Amino acid sequence: MAARAYWQGQIRLALVSIPVEIYAATRSGAQIAFHQIHQPTGKRVRYEKTVPGLGPVKPEDIVKGFEVSKGDYVLLQPDEIEAVKLESKKTLELTQFVEASEIDVLYYERPYYVVPADDLAEEAFIVLREALRRTRKVGLGQLAMRGREYIVSLKPCGRGMVLETLRYADEVNRAQGYFRDIEDAEPDAELLDLAETLIEKKTAPFKPDSFHDRYVDALERLIEKKKKAKGRHIIEDKEEAPARRGSNVIDLMAALKKSVDTGSAKAPTRKAVAPQTPARKPAARKRA
Repeated sequence: MAARAYWQGQIRLALVSIPVEIYAATRSGAQIAFHQIHQPTGKRVRYEKTVPGLGPVKPEDIVKGFEVSKGDYVLLQPDEIEAVKLESKKTLELTQFVEASEIDVLYYERPYYVVPADDLAEEAFIVLREALRRTRKVGLGQLAMRGREYIVSLKPCGRGMVLETLRYADEVNRAQGYFRDIEDAEPDAELLDLAETLIEKKTAPFKPDSFHDRYVDALERLIEKKKKAKGRHIIEDKEEAPARRGSNVIDLMAALKKSVDTGSAKAPTRKAVAPQTPARKPAARKRA
């Protein structure tokens, strides 16, 4: 395998140990990197690390410090920090198994591919993979990587397995604080039918390669135009934002009907409510 393993160690389930390697399953997408430039001269702005009243300092004279009170720091040397790292713990012990649906999506952080370290580990690896697949469970444990300990989940993925780092409970903001002002009410039945029809109409298999970063594309076009324009000021045309409207049910009804009627999808009908009939059907005598 050409890629370099992100972590090497063993998965332990009771008395069974399986040597494995994990590899990053994702990578950063294309990004446009900017530098800060002094406009009058066109020169790049540089930064120096300085101490007030002293001026610039040497990198070797800088250490890490934790502020215990205003202006008072506990200084830590690199070897002191290194001594408490957990790199030596090369074992992921599966201590619990849960239904995948029990883990809220907010806790998932980053995925990694897990493969057996050698041919001898392959049999036990396959047994664990298939046991997780048959029971439809996710294994949980804690794993030390790069000086930090993570909660991780383990589940089957094709011929291999996927390990995902999870956030700790104190890293996730509780939703109640954000959602408490939203009214707890049942939506209008016809509006709900129209919304469901629109969702069904736009349902399709997930194809990640059909999405791309439009902001990066726009920046690349702007940079190319600026190169050709010799520095002339250029403002890209923006799409006109739709006008904001209040929570008017009539407007929402009209917008949903128009969205559903676009194309071949048919709007749902209910006996209890008689909305204005679409043009392709015989005209109705009554309005909703």
